[in-house]
Amino acid sequence: MFTEIGIVAGEIWHFLDSHGEVSLLQLLKGIEKPKEVILMSLGWLAREGHVLVKFEEDQYKVNLRGESS
Repeated sequence: MFTEIGIVAGEIWHFLDSHGEVSLLQLLKGIEKPKEVILMSLGWLAREGHVLVKFEEDQYKVNLRGESS
């Protein structure tokens, strides 16, 4: 499971690098993996300081650290 979380974390990073800031819903639709694995991977990236997650306009938004929205 740990390996799968790491692989999906890489997919999230590449998705955000290509698309910039996205809503959590867009991320879930763009990464074709189980929701639970995506959320664990996103948490890992957030904890490591690679992504920023914020809540605005009634939805979560995610982007790479250092990227402006």
